[in-house]
Amino acid sequence: MSTANLLRLILLAAIWGGSFLFMRIAAPVLGAAVLIEYRVLFAAIFLAVVGVFLKKSLDWKAHWKHYLILGLFNSAVPFLMFAFAARTLSASVLAVLNATTPLWGTLIAAVWSRTMVKGIVLIGLGLGTCGVALLVGFDHVSTRPGADIAIAAVLFASFNYGIASNYAKQAKAVEPFANAHGSMWASALLVAPVVPFFPAPGEPTIGIMSAVVALAVLCSGVAYLIYFRLIQDVGPSSALTVTFLSPLFGILWGVLFLGETVGWYTFAGAAIVITGTALVTGFRPRFLKARAA
Repeated sequence: MSTANLLRLILLAAIWGGSFLFMRIAAPVLGAAVLIEYRVLFAAIFLAVVGVFLKKSLDWKAHWKHYLILGLFNSAVPFLMFAFAARTLSASVLAVLNATTPLWGTLIAAVWSRTMVKGIVLIGLGLGTCGVALLVGFDHVSTRPGADIAIAAVLFASFNYGIASNYAKQAKAVEPFANAHGSMWASALLVAPVVPFFPAPGEPTIGIMSAVVALAVLCSGVAYLIYFRLIQDVGPSSALTVTFLSPLFGILWGVLFLGETVGWYTFAGAAIVITGTALVTGFRPRFLKARAA
């Protein structure tokens, strides 16, 4: 991986780690439904503008069902679950729990393809489960009212990401930028009917709306552009390593900007979850591969 792509990878991890910070700021005021409708709508508008400059079309007639399915499982449902949980859980806990996504994706893939899971993968799944249990069991946020439901919501969100990744592998090939752009418009359509039933509990300030814009444009629009550039340059497997870095930034931003406290269990839980994810995905650093050879 070149220095430029390594810097892109770190930048992407920092941006996606920041999404938990922005949700933690805006969700208590706007509520989950209003916040996510803003997020996906603003992201869709931003990507539409980028699409005009890049001269990329969506071809709605041919792919509208695909965009709806991808928008449901990859954006609408998980975004709503994370925003709901952000009213209770810290940004640090949200970031670490999100790292379980590849674990869910592997389990779903095994069921989907009806194949046996390898022993090393089972060890990784076990480690991931232990890491989550350690984090949840020792972190003080787990004692807050509604924390158990919030934790379940985050894990369900990660489960939906697993569904989306497996669906995308099986679905008819669609250009990556179109996937991002089309799924954002589809998500906006899917979330809109929910908004009237869950109005914003508070009045948004300029600071809250700034967090919303950052969440939409930076964490959805710009992040997708960087991610797709990485996939093009280094391939999907190397781009996936962002999963190992984003929890670290999620913890860092929570401490720096929200004054969250973290203990040994936060770093231990994150390390165990990330190790389990590495085993499940088969990730091995290049220098280890060279030594093995």
